[in-house]
Amino acid sequence: MESIQSALKQWSKTSRVQERLEEAKRDVLTDPFVHQFLSTVPNVTESMIEQGMIKLYEFKKEQQHCSKCPGLKKCPNLMQGFQPELFVERGHININYSTCDVKKKEDQLKQQRQLIKSLYIPKEILEARFDAIDLDSEREEASATALEFALHAKPGEDGQGLYFFGMFGVGKTYIMGAIANELKDRGVETLIVYTPDFFREMKQSIGDGTFQEKIDLVKKAQVLILDDIGAESISSWIRDDVLGAILQHRMLEKLPTLFTSNYDYTELEHHLSYTDKSGIEELKAKRIMERIKHYTDPVFVKGKNRRSRH
Repeated sequence: MESIQSALKQWSKTSRVQERLEEAKRDVLTDPFVHQFLSTVPNVTESMIEQGMIKLYEFKKEQQHCSKCPGLKKCPNLMQGFQPELFVERGHININYSTCDVKKKEDQLKQQRQLIKSLYIPKEILEARFDAIDLDSEREEASATALEFALHAKPGEDGQGLYFFGMFGVGKTYIMGAIANELKDRGVETLIVYTPDFFREMKQSIGDGTFQEKIDLVKKAQVLILDDIGAESISSWIRDDVLGAILQHRMLEKLPTLFTSNYDYTELEHHLSYTDKSGIEELKAKRIMERIKHYTDPVFVKGKNRRSRH
């Protein structure tokens, strides 16, 4: 009697398992995503479906996640940011994964963000946009010139840049940030550098062995923005071996360089001519300035000091 009861129990369990399997199979085959796929497969057989049931179930589950997409960060799929695709190969149903549209957009945004690199530049400058600039009559011409550059710059073909100069707080750096974002939208890489801090770091990089890596980064950027040049204390090494080397490379490669400064060309030349150790070196300063003047168009930025509270 016990052996019969045991057999009946085992049969009952097996039967329930079989029922659940059949129910799961019906659930998979009536799924609209699976049904749509199977309807497009020529000569699909019952054997192909049976052998590919696990793949079909996986596809159904993952595709349902995609149809109710909770966003990339909460994506429940086996491969986050990837969507399933069914295909038939040599009479067998298989599954493959490809990048979903949500992840593609996120990757594109990350790539765009990487097109703007910066050293020591405030966050608000990196988010600057032309449509957010206060276009009063004093800054309208400078903003128009900046936008024209951003829309038509061709690094590697035309090395002509801009030299923005004017008093403190008139918005020179903000306009440069807007240029960088416009270039980003065009897929053009821009590096914005706050010059005084960069020059200080270059002095320190001699000791830690990173000098060449850092100077190459600045040399090779498609568009380089040197912000607040002239605000640093100069040395002959910084002027000739750092700034001079950067400008020489960019001139030869036709890579545009943009500057902001409180000095006009003449005042910057005077600043570059004086070093603490060597005194006045007018000829070397003039050599640097000839490169700057030849490859930039001067733009005077007028206006009130917007950093002032009064």
